[in-house]
Amino acid sequence: MRIILVRHGQPHIALSPRTGHRGFGDYIDAYEAAGLDPASLPPQELAELARELTSVFASDRPRSHQSAAALAPHATPIRDPLFAEAALASPPIPFLKMNVPSWAVVSRLLWHIGFSPRVEGWFAAQRRADRAADLLIARAAQDGAVALVAHGYFNWMIGRVLKRRGFVKRGSHRARYWNSVTYEKAL
Repeated sequence: MRIILVRHGQPHIALSPRTGHRGFGDYIDAYEAAGLDPASLPPQELAELARELTSVFASDRPRSHQSAAALAPHATPIRDPLFAEAALASPPIPFLKMNVPSWAVVSRLLWHIGFSPRVEGWFAAQRRADRAADLLIARAAQDGAVALVAHGYFNWMIGRVLKRRGFVKRGSHRARYWNSVTYEKAL
């Protein structure tokens, strides 16, 4: 069985604007709604790996399902909100301005210690990652191989579940677009 976890391509939005906490909250909403940047294409080696797939899972976010279509136009797309990114909340730190990636790091760190107003918390996201792994494993058992084109942090969470279930990891989860990690297990 092979499960390929792919981070979506670059979204069509400015990536590092400088902003305060309210602006970061607005940015999160805009990022979630952003589609794939038309210039962001999957690497050739990843596209070749995807040629064997008959179906590709994606989250319901535009950048995710558009990336899945760009990666494997021949495959049946399966969109599911189960695969959405673990949500971030904007920490209310007044008078502080940072670039968006810095806000994301602060927000993710705070999320791990319980800061999740109006968004899914860590424990709920972990339960969702378990369900996502169940779905991917079932499809991989049926088809031999499956890919998920979703989001960097949630892919990492699913990967941890797959490793606990005996899958061997090839590659590393990185915060770059089109990053892929393969998990394999003998049937």
